[in-house]
Amino acid sequence: MAAKGLGFHTICIAAPPKSSKPRHFMVNCSVRLSSGTSAGIVERPWKVADARLVLEDGSIWRAKSFGATGTQVGEVVFNTSLTGYQEILTDPSYAGQFVLMTNPHIGNTGVNFDDEESRQCFLGGLVIRSLSISTSNWRCTKPLGDYLAERNVMGIYDVDTRAITRRLREDGSLIGVLSTERSKTDEELLEMSRTWDIVGIDLISGVSCKAPYEWVDRTDSGWDFNSDGQSGESFTVVAYDFGIKQNILRRLASYGCKITVVPSTWPASETLKMNPDGVIFSNGPGDPSAVPYAVETVKEIIGKVPVFGICMGHQLLGQALGGKTFKMKFGHHGGNHPVRNIRNGSVEISSQNHNYAVDPATLPEGVEVTHINLNDGSCAGLAFPAMNIMSLQYHPEASPGPHDSDSVFGEFIHLMRQVKGSS
Repeated sequence: MAAKGLGFHTICIAAPPKSSKPRHFMVNCSVRLSSGTSAGIVERPWKVADARLVLEDGSIWRAKSFGATGTQVGEVVFNTSLTGYQEILTDPSYAGQFVLMTNPHIGNTGVNFDDEESRQCFLGGLVIRSLSISTSNWRCTKPLGDYLAERNVMGIYDVDTRAITRRLREDGSLIGVLSTERSKTDEELLEMSRTWDIVGIDLISGVSCKAPYEWVDRTDSGWDFNSDGQSGESFTVVAYDFGIKQNILRRLASYGCKITVVPSTWPASETLKMNPDGVIFSNGPGDPSAVPYAVETVKEIIGKVPVFGICMGHQLLGQALGGKTFKMKFGHHGGNHPVRNIRNGSVEISSQNHNYAVDPATLPEGVEVTHINLNDGSCAGLAFPAMNIMSLQYHPEASPGPHDSDSVFGEFIHLMRQVKGSS
């Protein structure tokens, strides 16, 4: 259909000041329809709902799309962080998940390449309440929507994130399907959500590096703190990449470590041949019981060199020591989780991102629970002094989040120093 102009007339009657006689005037308006638009229907100048989030409980949430288009399935989790959406987007631990931000206003600072935590976005999609229509930050290089579109990540906004969060808190994490495809019915999307599962899936192999590499970048001087690398000491560390965040590596380098990053499948024998002063088992996505090969690697290394586990690494250490892990109701995702250090009684506000936890009741004698999450009492840290093991269920590097726990990197340095001095 060819484009047409629709004309209409408005007659206004107004009385001029100090006059009893009304004055008539007529306004002619026309609206041009785009090609393909039915006669009499005008395209709205604002975006309308063009996406759906269908949850496995049967609820359907209409929304507006930004970023990539298509259909994607994932586990829906909520994150309570007020800042740092770009670090969250590039955290490999979110592979296989849709992240719902409880902070309602997202996108106002745009994105920049300095805040990325990995080489790409591994999460399945982003769910937010309000997408900022403008950006205002001197570091911004592009708006959030363009960033997601380039990385093929779906996003939706203008959806009731508070209502979805309540549902997740009551019912637990739910599988959902994001779609912008009108050809797919609600019933088809619901069936997709009910036949897909994230439990028992190896997700770390998809986010890990493919070959070893050296890491030399320290924390930028403008953001550095609490580091004792200036002492001149140097420690060689092998970091297993189960989905490692770059700021973990930066903090280790700032504390004086020379780091070699290795893939998740790197043999323990090759690591021990490198004769490192310590080994890091990093954070990563998914179910720790789905990666028995990683557990075996951890078993072969512990007791031979000081080790430090973070998040997934903490869970793998728990299994390697004979303990069990379990899936939490909706996990811990955010930058405001209080953790008590049992050893000194201090409380840290921590940054966390995990759906699984170690069951301390299943751990053998000699393994010490060092930290407790004060929200639900779950195990947040372990130590096994006899084997020079330490671990945390949260992120000491934060990014985003508070830096209360940064000193644990210094504790790892101290542990390596002790073992190195006694050998």
